[in-house]
Amino acid sequence: MNQKNFTYVGKDIQRVDIEDKAYGRVKYTDDVMEPGVLIAALHTSTHAHAKIKNINLEKAAQVSGVHAIITGEDFPYPVGPMLADRPPIAYEKVRYFGEPIAVVVADKEHLAKYAASLIEVQYEPLPILQSPREAAKKDASLIHEHLGKYTTMVEGVHAIPKTNIANLTKIRKGNMEKGWEESDITIEANFSFGPADHVALETRVVRAEILHDGRVMIYSSTQGPFYVQKMLSEFFNIDAGKISVQTPLVGGAFGGKGCVQLEFTAFLASRAVGGRMVRLVNTREEDLVTSPVHLGLEATVKLGATKAGKLTAAQYEYYFNTGAYSDMGAGMSKAGAVDCTGPYKIENVHTDSHCVYTNQPYATSFRGFGHPELTFVMERAMDQLAKKLKIDPLELRLMNAIKPGDTTPTQVHLNASNLGDVSACLRKLKQLINWTGEERTITRDGKIKTKGISSFWKTSSTPPNATAGTILTFNTDGSVNLNCAAVEIGQGTKTVLTQILAEKLQLDMKKIHITVEVNTQYDPHQWKTVASSTTYLAGRAVMAAAEDAIFQLKQVGAVALKCLPADLEVGNGLVYMKDSPEFYVKIKDLATAYKYPNGNSVGGLILGAGSHVVRHLTPLDPETGFGKPGPQWTVGAQAVEIEYDPKDYTYKLLKAATVLDAGQVINPKAAIGQMRSGMYLGLSWASREQFMFDQDGVVLNPQLRSYDTIRASEAPDYLVDFVETPLVDGPYGARGIGEYGVIGMAGALSNSLSIASQVSLHELPLTPEYIWQTVNGGGK
Repeated sequence: MNQKNFTYVGKDIQRVDIEDKAYGRVKYTDDVMEPGVLIAALHTSTHAHAKIKNINLEKAAQVSGVHAIITGEDFPYPVGPMLADRPPIAYEKVRYFGEPIAVVVADKEHLAKYAASLIEVQYEPLPILQSPREAAKKDASLIHEHLGKYTTMVEGVHAIPKTNIANLTKIRKGNMEKGWEESDITIEANFSFGPADHVALETRVVRAEILHDGRVMIYSSTQGPFYVQKMLSEFFNIDAGKISVQTPLVGGAFGGKGCVQLEFTAFLASRAVGGRMVRLVNTREEDLVTSPVHLGLEATVKLGATKAGKLTAAQYEYYFNTGAYSDMGAGMSKAGAVDCTGPYKIENVHTDSHCVYTNQPYATSFRGFGHPELTFVMERAMDQLAKKLKIDPLELRLMNAIKPGDTTPTQVHLNASNLGDVSACLRKLKQLINWTGEERTITRDGKIKTKGISSFWKTSSTPPNATAGTILTFNTDGSVNLNCAAVEIGQGTKTVLTQILAEKLQLDMKKIHITVEVNTQYDPHQWKTVASSTTYLAGRAVMAAAEDAIFQLKQVGAVALKCLPADLEVGNGLVYMKDSPEFYVKIKDLATAYKYPNGNSVGGLILGAGSHVVRHLTPLDPETGFGKPGPQWTVGAQAVEIEYDPKDYTYKLLKAATVLDAGQVINPKAAIGQMRSGMYLGLSWASREQFMFDQDGVVLNPQLRSYDTIRASEAPDYLVDFVETPLVDGPYGARGIGEYGVIGMAGALSNSLSIASQVSLHELPLTPEYIWQTVNGGGK
């Protein structure tokens, strides 16, 4: 990798929080037990779709230690990040199994749970819809009868009243008639998978209290403290300045803690008991089912190409399963549309991406934000096309790889900075996995080894005003305090930001103190820690704050050294003359004002402030999709090698590989760890993770002993490499990397298994049962 003579950037530097984590000294949200805190417990629906005819609270209210019981009647107004369509507690009807119907607040946890179990609900069952394609039909029963009256919270959400479609995104690029005319060959296929879960180690948890002066204090495991503040302010009509959200380290999230759920409920619970602090923590079962999940998809794809393999046309019909409420499903369905083609040049594109309500748990952000889904669909289709054309799948991808000068499906013009190098990633992947084009070999014991590949890309679907801020303060010993609202969710953000600041100030990293906890009352604003955008947004803010501090240090240093500020440089804890470094003044002597020998002082406190906002993003035209949805595209290529046993349709994961164009890699070891964790998550989802529902919409596997994930012993060997095409406005040329290990794994695994089993696998998860059914002419 390109080191560029950096001192800290591009180096394997130990994480700043590693010792505290290793010794168990760090505190997560639920590690803090306040004296006198009350406990909330949920009573949840046993029906997937039903009217609430009556809620009997009498028995629950008689339990000793119960302080309050709240229902949807206490706040019957819908909330939501993109479309306000979900009451925090079910009101008048339930729309999915596990939906909260009542909340009990009591002195002790066992009392709250016992009282919640005594609540009796009378239901009137309603028709249940579990397929998004079926739910999107004009004659389908309505899950949201008042869809046309809901408030749209962000521009670009296009709900269709009197249907189950919460959002429709259209892409119209080029001339489809011309595209099909130029196609010598076409393929068409259907793909599908159901909802799954994030399975973060730490379940969702929050504490809430309302102080006597009206201030609202929220202590939450969230990826967006300022977003929680914003949503509470908007929906409960509270001044944002009176809401303080505090977040320590978060024990994993993967997008599942990016929006607001329990915080609404905890606030209502605290309000019901006169503002006393209330703690609400999910059980694992509640975290799996009651809280939002990973969305499902049913899709149809048609590709056209010339005999030589050039892609000429692509048509996509997406039905994203957002479950009972739109939450971030509306955004993910849009993200799936804007990047529908994958990293390929296609001039003629037609896409309809539907975000559809069903009677299943509602969907929120999942690592990759719609891109693991679209990539599975596109990459499986590309392998089918390669087979029909009799072209090496890797060569077909190289032939069609999108390049600077091409345009995206939404017609954004690409260059080397805002795109990166797809072809370089594919070529490096070819070497990394020793791809020969003959990827099917039979072992002596009759097992079959195969390799499958995929390419991917993603732009971060940030709002056009997504911001991050940083404040630097200096201590009397010359050390620096770095204050920002980036949330540490296990990805190592705080270490990377410290490296960026150390590089900019040329200051020993041990001299930089960064706060891990976030408090909206003291930290500068940051949108969220999502979308692989934190290194970019917060990193640029850190650099801006450092430049501000350097300017001030040079101004005061020039007075002390009797020269011009332009004559000075900053580094190693000094402000020194560029051409005569022996003339210097220590930063510690400038940080709180410079004192002359005669006792007079000049300057003042050095306070560095910086911020960054994404630029030039535009909404999409509702009829054509024309617009700029994100700041840049990160690209890469992945592969999976398996050993398949045709006797029992089982398989072993041997190797998983990723080559990512990451721009400048700030911390190589941390980046490799990010890719490995992403590959694990992507393979676990693709190979076995999915909720099972009965005909009544009841989740049949709401526990970790029945919701299956990959075990450590089943993980493959991980191979990781990088291409480094700098992002011009990224911090030291860095691109975000957090989500990218996940995105292509399902596509690569399904391609590998399709080669091994010699049938086309179009559904997830890729279980032995599904492979057996497909090989024997069935399907799920």
